[in-house]
Amino acid sequence: MHGHVGIGFEPISVAVGLVGFPALVLAWQWLRARVAPTRLEATGPGSTALNMLVLAALLLTPWYAPPLSFTSVAALVFYGASMLLAALRGYSGCEVTAISNWILGRDDQVGCLVLSPVDDLERRFNGSSTAGPSVASPTKPSDRGRGRD
Repeated sequence: MHGHVGIGFEPISVAVGLVGFPALVLAWQWLRARVAPTRLEATGPGSTALNMLVLAALLLTPWYAPPLSFTSVAALVFYGASMLLAALRGYSGCEVTAISNWILGRDDQVGCLVLSPVDDLERRFNGSSTAGPSVASPTKPSDRGRGRD
């Protein structure tokens, strides 16, 4: 396009965003949980920067690796689908782990530049010092069916 990068619909981008990236994160989180079963809480500045660096690298592939440019749209599809799932489930963590936490029944946390400030404000407003209750694995049997009759 006259020297400009254009982004269009590509089925491979949607497939990678809806299946490939979630499977990759799921595999990483599953392997990590087998090695260190404790809850991952990588929410500091370094972890947040690494998360944003990976996102930037995926979004900018049309400029530095044109054959992999499909990963740019795939990243947007992955983050968007993860955000929708997180919103539907009331998940208060970074969207990167929303799908894998749901499937694995975990509450691992990674830093998220976009939503972490919102989560921090929400915790301060609610007077809680923790990341909030895990929707993936309720702690009390009464939590499992709340809201459903």
